[in-house]
Amino acid sequence: MAASLRQMVVGAWRRPDRQLLALQCATRHSRWCLITSHTLYTAEYDPNEKTFEKLLIANRGEIACRVIKTCKKMGIKTVAIHSDVDSSAVHVKMADEAVCVGPAPTSKSYLNMDAIMEAIKKTRAQAVHPGYGFLSENKEFARRLASEGVTFIGPDTHAIQAMGDKIESKLLAKNAKVNTIPGFDGVVKDADEAVRIAREIGYPVMIKASAGGGGKGMRIAWSDEQTREGFRFSSQEAASSFGDDRLLIEKFIDNPRHIEIQVLADKHDNALWLNERECSIQRRNQKVVEEAPSTFLDPETRRAMGEQAVALAKAVKYSSAGTVEFLVDTRKNFYFLEMNTRLQVEHPITECITGLDLVQEMIRVAKGYPLRHKQADIPINGWAVECRVYAEDPYKSFGLPSIGRLSQYQEPLHVSNVRVDSGIQEGSDINIYYDPMISKLITYGSDRAEALQRMEEALDNYVIRGVTHNIALLREVITHPRFVQGDVSTKFLPDVYPDGFKGHKLTDLEKRELLAIATSLYVAEQLRSQQFLGSPRISLAKLDLNNWELLVQLGDGTYPVTVSNNGSTFSVDVDGMKLNVTSEWNLASPLSSVTIDGTQRTIQCLSRDAAGNISIQFLGTVYKLRILTKLAAELSKYMPEKAVEDTTSILRSPMPGAVVVVSVKPGDLVSEGQEICVIEAMKMQNSLIAAKSGKVKAVHCKAGETVGEGDLLVELE
Repeated sequence: MAASLRQMVVGAWRRPDRQLLALQCATRHSRWCLITSHTLYTAEYDPNEKTFEKLLIANRGEIACRVIKTCKKMGIKTVAIHSDVDSSAVHVKMADEAVCVGPAPTSKSYLNMDAIMEAIKKTRAQAVHPGYGFLSENKEFARRLASEGVTFIGPDTHAIQAMGDKIESKLLAKNAKVNTIPGFDGVVKDADEAVRIAREIGYPVMIKASAGGGGKGMRIAWSDEQTREGFRFSSQEAASSFGDDRLLIEKFIDNPRHIEIQVLADKHDNALWLNERECSIQRRNQKVVEEAPSTFLDPETRRAMGEQAVALAKAVKYSSAGTVEFLVDTRKNFYFLEMNTRLQVEHPITECITGLDLVQEMIRVAKGYPLRHKQADIPINGWAVECRVYAEDPYKSFGLPSIGRLSQYQEPLHVSNVRVDSGIQEGSDINIYYDPMISKLITYGSDRAEALQRMEEALDNYVIRGVTHNIALLREVITHPRFVQGDVSTKFLPDVYPDGFKGHKLTDLEKRELLAIATSLYVAEQLRSQQFLGSPRISLAKLDLNNWELLVQLGDGTYPVTVSNNGSTFSVDVDGMKLNVTSEWNLASPLSSVTIDGTQRTIQCLSRDAAGNISIQFLGTVYKLRILTKLAAELSKYMPEKAVEDTTSILRSPMPGAVVVVSVKPGDLVSEGQEICVIEAMKMQNSLIAAKSGKVKAVHCKAGETVGEGDLLVELE
């Protein structure tokens, strides 16, 4: 391979015996890369290899930014498209040119083929990279590009048609001798036929969009009633997300692993499998945590899955990067699930362990170059883990969308071996129109333990303010004993958290550490307030600033704590245990490194006020405490408490979104569990039900309206 310019896809792990060189890419939003001559984690960019002069990215957010970065390294000018609400987005700023293609709704902008084709003509782009989602697997879009002489960075229309249609792809997989799941090989016409087919296959069944992906338009049904409901919601989501409401039904394999094979093929009949990705940690059929390689596969199973994936790619004359997804049972039997004819969200972890830049490979293949590698050249070097950081509330169904403006945002790039693929910055808005992903956080290590340790550190150092996020859930998953042991399946989250995610459960020692940190922060702030231009204030009352007797409210408990200070170290007595807490106590910094008797913790103080209320992010979870002096605690007993709202008679929106349908009107009698309305948020539909039986008193919403989190929707008498 030519060695004109070598740059890391992700940094090599740091060791004293390795010489590292840090290079910063040219753009303001580029990430740091690390180079070392002792690793294979490199991708080559030959400036003499001609591809395209100008490329349009038909996407937004982090994937648009990701494509732009590789294009810059390859010397390709880029064009961004955007909706009116995305006019100041990061991908727009990174690109050489930008064109507005319509208003915020995806159907009028990022799915608006006419507007995108006009942008291509206007900018004279020679090629289009579709990213993932939107039009990335739309054969009509690829056909229109071909008719205009514009190169589609992806497979041809035949492969998109064959693999994008789950019904046709399953038949092709069977013919290619690929293991498949039992099911109905046809389009399901209506809910009645869905019930009949489900009964024939045997419950449970999976209902899913024929043209879909990414967890959209998918439902698991365990009964006739759930099949009818699943058919309705899946067809509506499929139509909304993909413009195609066709559905198929197949046997649902309970408690499997979701393992996928990355393939790469060219137009010269060469095809490779680039190892696997473990994607079993999911909620609502959408991946949350991925890793490469999988702890579960042995070399023989890996090779068998890879060879079947390549056989399928060759059967449809596939040329580009693609992913063949499998379900794998506990006995390592694997079954074809679907093939995604696009760049996968989680592609960075494959780049980490193979050293390939998949976007670069896609562009080279689209230009007609043969692959530069043979199967024997593809390594598994080290381990990589990816966490999808979402603007979601993990305490609601493992993640209901959150919206807002990022008032403070700081990626943990100072942690070694960390890669962050994002398309936002401080000040960016997370709105209801698009996927709530904030970033993909990737860590790399020489082995799995190192990669997970880096991920834990990175999550603790990730500053996100202004929106609710899922870092608490991500951190709990990667540190859970089952996950650490590699004991995972697609049912991991409901199995581990059967009553829903509740945050980190503190051990007795961790609780003492939290109380010690919180009271030390409180005392540090009180001591600072006693200073005036660096000198102590003159107080009318004599205060003992070296010893503090406090009461701390945490959850349902109240804990007496004594704090004494000696410079930057506080000695804290909690439940008869003395802890020494040391820090710089920079109260203006979003991150604080605190040492407790030799144990280092990174915490974030999210808020504090004069009433002693303080919120601290500790071990990923946000804890709310109230710290009072003995006198303040005594007086607080006389304060009236706010009455708790009776939520059984009202229905509030659990998330921001758009009302799709309202199923009741004033005067209607409803039963407990009956559907009241449906809210669509970030292209997912959510059915809201009555908490009790009763008569509808008032309806405060109607179909088509936009609602915010907590908005009153319906009242019962």
